[in-house]
Amino acid sequence: MLVETINKDLINAMKAKDEVGLRAIRAIKSAFLLAGTEIGTKDISDEIAIKAMQKMAKQRKDSIDIFLKENRTDLAQKEQEELKVIETYLPASMSKDELISELKKIIELSGALSMKDVGKIMPMAMKQLGSKTDGKSINETLRELLPA
Repeated sequence: MLVETINKDLINAMKAKDEVGLRAIRAIKSAFLLAGTEIGTKDISDEIAIKAMQKMAKQRKDSIDIFLKENRTDLAQKEQEELKVIETYLPASMSKDELISELKKIIELSGALSMKDVGKIMPMAMKQLGSKTDGKSINETLRELLPA
């Protein structure tokens, strides 16, 4: 289980005095605890753990963008370091070609004809591809594939 792996890695990071790893893994454990509280249990499944880490990764990416816009490279660097640690526990993301291929199938199944149908496609795409990529990538690719 992912939770057990995180616990072992936390101990290893403490022993190695890895500040970046320790900071990121503690944040992951905190997210797991919060996710468990939301569903009313201490033990969370790998699926819930992955969703919590995907949310953390998205937050880190958004923070990095904001910090870079504000010329706070020091804070952006910290977020980038944590993001790298978080991403080591996430399943590999889809390539752009794989995403395009899958979205074309979903578009065909849904019968979507234009960007007006994105509201119909997004829930289907997120359900099918949500664990392999993020919503922003799906939305951007749909905008490329569908006519306005």
